[in-house]
Amino acid sequence: MSAPLRRHRMIKIVATLGPASDNYDMIRTLFEAGADVFRLNMSHGSHAEIAARHAIIRQIEQDLGRPIAILADLQGPKLRVGTFANEAAELEEGQRFRLDLDSAPGNAQRVNLPHPEIFAALERGSELLVNDGKIRLRVEDCGPDFADCTVTVGGMISNRKGVNVPDVVLPLAALSEKDRDDLQFVCDLGVDWLALSFVQRASDVTEARDLVQGRAAIMSKIEKPAAVKAFEEILAVSDGIMVARGDLGVELPVQNVPPIQKRLVRRARAAAKPVIVATQMLESMIESPMPTRAEVSDVATAIYEGADAIMLSAESAAGSYPVEAVTTMNNVAREVESDPNYVDIIDSSRKVEHHSIADGIVSAARELAEKTDIAAICCFTESGTTASLVARERPHVPIVAITPIAPVARRLSLVWGVHCEIIPAEVERFKKAVISAVRVVRKYQFANETDQILVTAGIPFNQPGTTNILRVAPCAEHLIVQGEPE
Repeated sequence: MSAPLRRHRMIKIVATLGPASDNYDMIRTLFEAGADVFRLNMSHGSHAEIAARHAIIRQIEQDLGRPIAILADLQGPKLRVGTFANEAAELEEGQRFRLDLDSAPGNAQRVNLPHPEIFAALERGSELLVNDGKIRLRVEDCGPDFADCTVTVGGMISNRKGVNVPDVVLPLAALSEKDRDDLQFVCDLGVDWLALSFVQRASDVTEARDLVQGRAAIMSKIEKPAAVKAFEEILAVSDGIMVARGDLGVELPVQNVPPIQKRLVRRARAAAKPVIVATQMLESMIESPMPTRAEVSDVATAIYEGADAIMLSAESAAGSYPVEAVTTMNNVAREVESDPNYVDIIDSSRKVEHHSIADGIVSAARELAEKTDIAAICCFTESGTTASLVARERPHVPIVAITPIAPVARRLSLVWGVHCEIIPAEVERFKKAVISAVRVVRKYQFANETDQILVTAGIPFNQPGTTNILRVAPCAEHLIVQGEPE
């Protein structure tokens, strides 16, 4: 089966790779089914396994002639209790329970918590969540090496269960030693996006950026209440945002998550930075070939909100129906985007302050496309900024990003509505840019010979950040066969 040359939807699909999707045939099938971006989860898999999956994606990219984005997701610091003498203990609501630095095996009265930085940040009244919030503890007294708690929600606590501390900012860097090693490895490997876990403050992102040194774009995962509070500062220093609803739903009341998701999506869009909605989107499809109706509505909501991408985690990494999960997302996206209400909702949520010539150019392009008979908006871009600005406008027509720089095309594969095409050489004259744009839109059937397109570019060419020209161009046959301009 040959891969589709283009998508017939605007939103992008991120598929996580894992044991269920770690060979050429399956990964290629996932791409053909609709995956635009592949996520490598650094919490699972050795460097050798990660490198093998990366190589397969790049081989598929070469075989199909389409840029594919690769997102490496760092694990982040993992906070866990120690072990128990009997591997587990039952905690009753109302009882006292101690967490401490003593490495001795735990029991129903206490257990080791080998994280002095947690004790340093705790205060009386702080809440500790164990095992994704299934057990909840309220701190009654604490010191540098202990926390005496009351059990507010009881249950079975067992070895090395995770701990969340939702209401304090922990004196922890977002990058553990493992994360630093993984960061260097995947950047050397050549991933396009780096997802940063455990972000609490903007300085966590800038620290990672210093280590990345421009080798990948940085996506901040918003999964902690502190990150929600500091979102504007984090957004300003990030290249993209992931709304990681799993941990958000543990550390915050679950009813708070939907309005936070909506707010973060709108703010990221206004900043022209891609935003992914992630976690449990089609969770039942890990074991079922059909999603629940609620899951379909959840996916549709993210699309109506204008997210750039929706993500599959275990559904495609370890589930029994990875291809069906991607296909479901693709089908839901196409159906939602064909709904007249979708256009109305997207248009009504457009709030952008225009400060630059480039802002004015892309806004004019969107208005022209909507008010006249325009088939596509073509952007010549060196850095990807122009295409991202056009995508921020959420036009009603496809966006075609044309660039000679493969990493730029790959990163743009995550951005709403953008079809990326790598051309073999830099464009030096606008006439040549128009000819190249016409050839691309005709090749992928975005337009026919009777259509017109909009072409945006920066003069002089090949200088990032110079978008300053907009032209309407016909897609006549003679432009495709015409030779190089003089």
